[in-house]
Amino acid sequence: MTEHQHHAGGSDEGTAAQLWDERYASRPKVWSGLPNPQLVAEASGLTPGHALDLGCGEGADAIWLASQGWSVTALDVSAVALERAAAHASETGVSENIEWVQQDLAAWVPERQYDLVSAQFLHSTLLPWQQALSLAAAAVRTGGTLIIVGHHPEGLPTWGNHHSAEKYFTAEEVARELGIEAPEWQLDVLDSRLRSATGPDGEPAELTDAVLRATRLAAH
Repeated sequence: MTEHQHHAGGSDEGTAAQLWDERYASRPKVWSGLPNPQLVAEASGLTPGHALDLGCGEGADAIWLASQGWSVTALDVSAVALERAAAHASETGVSENIEWVQQDLAAWVPERQYDLVSAQFLHSTLLPWQQALSLAAAAVRTGGTLIIVGHHPEGLPTWGNHHSAEKYFTAEEVARELGIEAPEWQLDVLDSRLRSATGPDGEPAELTDAVLRATRLAAH
């Protein structure tokens, strides 16, 4: 499966952790093991520093960032996912550049700020995307970069349960809801992008990603 959907957690840490642990335990590999292509496109030109990967899942994005020279804090609610991610990082030889953290975003507050914060497909049935992505924005230091990518509501996968429209967003909605605007922010990318993907049973699909990249200009 190449389609990523990472996890924001929920209002009850035990419930969210159990839900995602069960999902990961149901198969030896849930995601493709490849980094999200929009992250690669938007972060490739950045100078490496300290990065935060929210909802890191099995770790493909964090491992890619570490391979590019970033020092990464990778956060997820699922202990099963994090154990799997740490094993993959060890196989890749980048373990020393990644800190794996189990945390539910419903109960998490960033204790520091980062040069890059990545939130890739941070969709949850338990936590409003506005809450999760506001945390992502709050964790970006002055001069740092925020990259948010999610399913566009008009270009959803045909597989799975995607009936809750409030789970999804356009890049414009993210910018408006999070107040990503001058003078505090510089909007670098606000886009909708088609992407080829493969479903869990090998079915091909054309999906639409909402993509936002912004630079924090001033402290908040």
